[in-house]
Amino acid sequence: MSSKFARNLLVAAIATASLAVVGPAGPATAATAPLSHTRITEHFDLPGGQMPENIVLEPNGSIDLSFSAARQIAQVTRNGKVRVLATLPAPADDGVHTPALGFPLVTGLVRDAHGTLYFLYATGTADLTGVWRLTPGGAPERIAALPADGLPNGLALDSGRLYLTDSVRGVIWRVPAAGGTATVWADGAELAPTGFLGANGLKVHNGAVWVSNLDKGTVVRYAVRRNGAAGPARIRAEQLSGIDDFAFIGRSDRILAALDQTDQVALVEPDGTHTIVLSAQDGLQNPTAVAVRGSAVYVTSAAYLTKRDPNLLTARIHTGR
Repeated sequence: MSSKFARNLLVAAIATASLAVVGPAGPATAATAPLSHTRITEHFDLPGGQMPENIVLEPNGSIDLSFSAARQIAQVTRNGKVRVLATLPAPADDGVHTPALGFPLVTGLVRDAHGTLYFLYATGTADLTGVWRLTPGGAPERIAALPADGLPNGLALDSGRLYLTDSVRGVIWRVPAAGGTATVWADGAELAPTGFLGANGLKVHNGAVWVSNLDKGTVVRYAVRRNGAAGPARIRAEQLSGIDDFAFIGRSDRILAALDQTDQVALVEPDGTHTIVLSAQDGLQNPTAVAVRGSAVYVTSAAYLTKRDPNLLTARIHTGR
């Protein structure tokens, strides 16, 4: 989420949404190789708080999303229908004490092999902030409490453990997927914010935990040691202003990263260099997350700052590798 996303932005976005003119889903043409065939496939309901913060791809082609401001987990079916799977309870104080933002929101989202969804909820209250679980056909339940003065954000699942970032406290938490007590897995300056939000997106990939830092514009890698502990922090990429969540391309260390402040997606090479491959010309509006399956790329835009058109973009990637 953007470092300019202040407490009153949501109200302003909803108030001005009725003035936005959004055209039908259609192709865009500004993508840079190796991406092509970009298309906005879904437009979401901004007044209803449908600002997609994270994305999971289902085996059947459906797409699961966390709608941050609506406090919802939703699914976009293959025919484009949006189906709400769960709505999280509102905090008694309406979330006005949610750190950095001042409103409650659903953030990171992952799926296990059995179809259970895990997600994060930040409210600024001790009774609701934490890791939540939604089993197929079930009701959402909190499985791990997190500090009310934190902002849980990025989430990944690996070997029965959940890893998650806290963008305000600047730490990586680890929680058993079965539920239980959260423990700090990594901390340090590499994860800390410098003014707004620090550690943001998170992925487990090739034996390591990778994290973006929004304020610092970096991607940080932590090797997972044999005993499960975190290795030292290694900066793998820099100068990625406003980086949010990201995805790896196959088994490689190449990354597609959402840069929400600049309405861009960057292709980050293993040596840390990057090129811009998608932009506002393709329809991006404060992109928040990326997913990749084979040659298909999916990018969510929350329109936190543009206040116009939260959407889902699809593209094709040609790796040639």
